[in-house]
Amino acid sequence: MFSIRKLGAIGRTYRHLNRYHRILRVLFKYGFDDLVDRLHIDQYLESGLQMINRKPREQIARLSRPERLRLVFEELGPTFIKLGQLLSTRPDFIPADYLDELAKLQDDIPPFSYEEVAAIIEEELGRPPAEIFLHFDPNPLAAASIGQVHRARLDSGQGEHPSGQEVVVKVQRPEIENIIAVDLEILTHIAGLMEQYLEELQGHRPTAVVQEFARSLSREIDFSIELTNIQRFSRQFEGNQTIHVPFVCSSLSTDRVLVMEYIDGIKCSHLDQLQGANLDLPLIARRGANLVMEQIFVHGFFHADPHPGNLFILADNLVCFIDFGQMGRLSLKDREDFTDLVLCLVAGDERKITNCLLQVTIQQGEIDREGLTGDLGNLMDMYLYRSLGELEAGKILQDLLSLVSRHKLSLKPGLYLMMKALATVEGVGLLLDPELELIALAKPFMRKIRYGRLQPDRLADELLHTGGAYLHLFREAPDELLAIVRQLRGGKMKLEFEHLGVEALGSTLDRLSNRIAFAIVLAALIIGSSLIVLADIPPRWHGIPLVGLVGFVVAGMMGFWLLLSIIRHGRM
Repeated sequence: MFSIRKLGAIGRTYRHLNRYHRILRVLFKYGFDDLVDRLHIDQYLESGLQMINRKPREQIARLSRPERLRLVFEELGPTFIKLGQLLSTRPDFIPADYLDELAKLQDDIPPFSYEEVAAIIEEELGRPPAEIFLHFDPNPLAAASIGQVHRARLDSGQGEHPSGQEVVVKVQRPEIENIIAVDLEILTHIAGLMEQYLEELQGHRPTAVVQEFARSLSREIDFSIELTNIQRFSRQFEGNQTIHVPFVCSSLSTDRVLVMEYIDGIKCSHLDQLQGANLDLPLIARRGANLVMEQIFVHGFFHADPHPGNLFILADNLVCFIDFGQMGRLSLKDREDFTDLVLCLVAGDERKITNCLLQVTIQQGEIDREGLTGDLGNLMDMYLYRSLGELEAGKILQDLLSLVSRHKLSLKPGLYLMMKALATVEGVGLLLDPELELIALAKPFMRKIRYGRLQPDRLADELLHTGGAYLHLFREAPDELLAIVRQLRGGKMKLEFEHLGVEALGSTLDRLSNRIAFAIVLAALIIGSSLIVLADIPPRWHGIPLVGLVGFVVAGMMGFWLLLSIIRHGRM
């Protein structure tokens, strides 16, 4: 996993200036010079910024700001494309118009060569592709920022799978780990500056978003994790006749190579092909929705990106998910708390709705409970008296997220992914069956979670757990209190204070001291040159001592540079 703590110590000396300058050039190119100025990046990267053209081209300047941000992410490559895709699921962090634009980001970049593919496979598996597979297509089936996919056929002796079985081989892009590590270091620095200088983002903790992004990306880039995701997903649906889960070849898979079954199906968005194959579209829509809700509410382990490109339909109306790099996880408590929130919202229970919302959110500072309760009441009034056929889960969840954002709250990361998955699968389901009612399909799953709390074995487990925790507390408390008393008596206990905002003061003082030293050198140069001229020390040029004249020229250049620096920072 990429370590933010390890990569985050930057200060005024930066190890990846070329990449940082590249990022700044792209920001300037697309008209984000105001953001660079607000972040005071120039005090960390003095060198080279003056040479960057800050004016965007006319055709770029005509684009909206969200469009320009999407183009920034696309031009900066894999790490930023993935970051944009994550931000597109965070309505608490960025406005709705940015969400819609970032959702258009395409994880599609040029493929790398077959020679590089073969070298990685040989390095990982000890043999070239020709010695492992009966056939290996050198032309990629698809290419993305993390890796690319090739079709192949298995040779004999690959576990239980027969010779000639068609598979896809997913190969990690060369040097992608180093590229991501450098970009994460820079993003950590920029996120810290956002918390320091952008007051409107301080409550949203940009550094926490980058840390969450680093954890998500580290899981996605490790193909061995995707392999275990598929295996776990397969066990969840063992015996289920409505779904097909691709098999994986664990003996041919590593953290950089993944071999899995090739799926010869129809994408669920290709309606003409589905109808031409005499498949039942309303049945497929219900099956897909039920499968996603079973993943979320029963197992707490779900496909986090069930868009049409990741859903294939096979014969007999079987649903098949592919691409298990992004998976969501929800604890039983999170599932129960979210169920309580939705059921209270649908039932119009004003007494409990506020507490239910606070159970699933992270609060920053004081909460206006009265205002929050009033807004939740208005939200209930919008939907409470409509028929189920008029309700759209995606619209309700979007309004709920907007409400959460207005009150400076943030949902737990797993819940964001869950809500995105529900909204996405509803959109796919309505494409297949305009009469689909996701909320009606979700109710049985939610009721099962609520009634599951009252089962005797669950009550017994909770009672046993709680009793054991209290027993452990009572047993350990005397020793812990005695240890505190001993530390107090021996003078070993100390309090530590964290000073916030000192970094900005320190950098300002550093810059001030540098300017003072610069001015002293400048004054000394002027005085020294004046003494040389008055002493009439040869050699001379037009009767003026040459050394003194050179000193005046250098002093003039230094003075002009100092004046420009002061004006550029806006501080005279």
